[in-house]
Amino acid sequence: MANNIEVKELLDAGVHFGHLTRRWDPNMAPYIYMERNGIHIINLYKTAAKIDEASEALKKIAASGRKILFVATKKQAKEIVAEKAAKANQPYITERWPGGMLTNFVTIRKAVKKMAAIDRMKKDGTFMTLSKKERLQVDRLRAKLEKNLGSISDMTRLPGALFVVDITREHIAVKEAQKLNIPIFAMVDTNSDPRQVEYVIPANDDASKSIDKVMTFVSDAIIEGLSERKAAKDAPKEAAAPKADAKVEAAPKAKTKVEAAPEKAVEVEAPAVTEAAKQEEE
Repeated sequence: MANNIEVKELLDAGVHFGHLTRRWDPNMAPYIYMERNGIHIINLYKTAAKIDEASEALKKIAASGRKILFVATKKQAKEIVAEKAAKANQPYITERWPGGMLTNFVTIRKAVKKMAAIDRMKKDGTFMTLSKKERLQVDRLRAKLEKNLGSISDMTRLPGALFVVDITREHIAVKEAQKLNIPIFAMVDTNSDPRQVEYVIPANDDASKSIDKVMTFVSDAIIEGLSERKAAKDAPKEAAAPKADAKVEAAPKAKTKVEAAPEKAVEVEAPAVTEAAKQEEE
C-alpha cells in the first residue's frame, strides 16, 4: 500500500495545508513540516506513512468480518464519506451524531427495528388501516429514522473500529469510542489533539479534495480486506469438492473385488459389465 501512495498526489489534493499557526495544537508538532504565511504545513511523508499504517490495520479488521463505522457530519465531507463507505459496504453517520450511538447501542437498535416494523406494516396492509393523520405521523417518523439511522441499519453489533473526519467536531463520537475501547482512525488537522486517536492520519480535514484522496486509500484497503475474507471462505469449499468425487469413483473398485472371488464368474460377467458400460456411453 505504501508504494501506491505518492506524495505528489497528496500535495496536489492539498492534504498538506494546516490551520493558522495561532490555532494549532502543540501535540501536532511532530507532524508539522514548516510554517508559511502564518499557516502550518503538514509533513506529507509522515502522512503517507500513517495512511499506509492505518490502511493495513483497517484491512485486517475488514478481513475479520467486523464493521468500520465512518463519521463525518461537516458539509464538505458528508457526500464523500457516504459514497466511499457505501462502496466498501460499511456503515456511516453523516447527519447529526445520535447521542449514545455507541454507549447506548441497544436503544439505537430499537429505533432501527422500529423502522423495519413500519416497512412490514406497509407490506402487509396494516398501514392502510390507520387513519390519515396516523399514516402521516408514521411516514414522518420513518423519514426521520431513515435520515439519521438508515445508513447503519445493517450494523447489528458495535463496530470493530471508528473512522472520523475532524475529531474536534466529532468529539462526542470520539469520547464514546474511547469509553468502549473501540480503536479510532482519524484525519487529524493541526488544530486537533492526536493523542485522542490510535491511528492518526495528519491531513487537511477541511478541503473536499483532501478528504476524497485519503478516503479513497482507506476504502480501497477495506475492499481489499473484504476480498481476502471472501477468498478465504471460498477456498475450503473448493478443496472439499474433489474429495467428494474421489469417494464416488472409489465405489466401483470395492464392488469389483467382491465379484472377482470366483474366477469363472469373472469370465462370464466381465463381458456383460462391458456391454452395459457401452450402452451407458451411447
